[in-house]
Amino acid sequence: MAITAQADAMSTREHWRNTILAGLANYIDSGSIVSGSVALALWKDAYHLSDSLIGLIAAFSANAISAGIGALIGGRLCDLFGRKRIYQYDMLFYAFGMLFLIFAAAPWMIITGFVLVGLAVGADIPASWSLIAEQAPDHERGAHSGVAQILWYLGPVVVLVAAYFLKPFGISGVRWLFIHLAVLALALTFLRSRMKESQRWEESTHAAGPRPRWSDVLQLRYLAPIAYLVTMYGMWNLWAGYNGFFTPYLIEQNHLPQWAATVVPAGYFFIGMFSIWLVFMKLSDKIDQRLMFGISAAMHVLGMALLAIFGFTLPVVIVHIVIMGLASGFGAQSFFQLWSAELFPTAIRSTAQGLAFAVVRIGLGLWSLAVPALASNSMTSLAWILTGFLVVSGVVGVLWSPRNAGKSLERIDAERG
Repeated sequence: MAITAQADAMSTREHWRNTILAGLANYIDSGSIVSGSVALALWKDAYHLSDSLIGLIAAFSANAISAGIGALIGGRLCDLFGRKRIYQYDMLFYAFGMLFLIFAAAPWMIITGFVLVGLAVGADIPASWSLIAEQAPDHERGAHSGVAQILWYLGPVVVLVAAYFLKPFGISGVRWLFIHLAVLALALTFLRSRMKESQRWEESTHAAGPRPRWSDVLQLRYLAPIAYLVTMYGMWNLWAGYNGFFTPYLIEQNHLPQWAATVVPAGYFFIGMFSIWLVFMKLSDKIDQRLMFGISAAMHVLGMALLAIFGFTLPVVIVHIVIMGLASGFGAQSFFQLWSAELFPTAIRSTAQGLAFAVVRIGLGLWSLAVPALASNSMTSLAWILTGFLVVSGVVGVLWSPRNAGKSLERIDAERG
């Protein structure tokens, strides 16, 4: 088969290089989210932001609604015009949006910047995830997906460690977090220009005849896996969105030590990186993925329940972060990236991924509107609600998880009929 021949012809080094360049979209996505969370407390004091406006910023940030809309549009364009065309030029749009955050002098600039940045990173996610799955060797698809997830966790680690030293300089210092993301986006535009288009996508366009339509995606046999992915990942992502965007803010609002606002969240992402590397990348292509997911889901519920039972104190938050970091490495997000590539044929893969990602992120945006008020009224109630979300994610994920480790994408399509 031509696709197999192309994969064999590519060197191991080229495989990993392509995966890293495509996966850097994850670094930029998470870096945007956490940079915004670090700046949130400073913006609140400088511009006298209310809880409702903070919720609005979170809802339309790169963490939520704008990213969802970007994924919906970008995923569709990827299947129509190719992965490379989208993931190369959307970084220019991202850098433009970052200018509003770098020079933010009023609330409207913050909201505008996050909307533009979210559209760009949202468009990049289905393009990069599809490319990683389509170019990875069949027996290493989980490992290559894991690289993208490590880069997602690396973004917050870099941002939070840098923020520890920059926050004493106020808003002027925090602006450098946004500057480094804008510079990386410009560099990535240049580096990605040397990458090749996905041969699986090119062959699917020649073999499939007319370009796929939305009606092709909205068939019951594809809506069922989309609903599964949205429920499994979406419920988990309601917790993850709170964790990524609001944790530094809530640490400060609950009067914990100032260093904890950056060091504690950074610890979560640092632990998550090692969990991805040591567990997900090494085992997801070899052992029962349902078992891996189930262990992670149980750990998530335990970690969140601790916060609900014992309260938002520093020792409890630290234990919570350690458990959640270990669990997240081989949990819902890593498997969402992998399974969302496997459950759909090449011709509609990015469109389906973009649709699932859009529903999840838009749902997170609506949830984010309520988080600041819920946290102000009762942190315990918020923690129990999040625990419930994680229970639903775990149950759905375990019951209907696919088992495609080691299979080619073509074999998965054939078995699905």
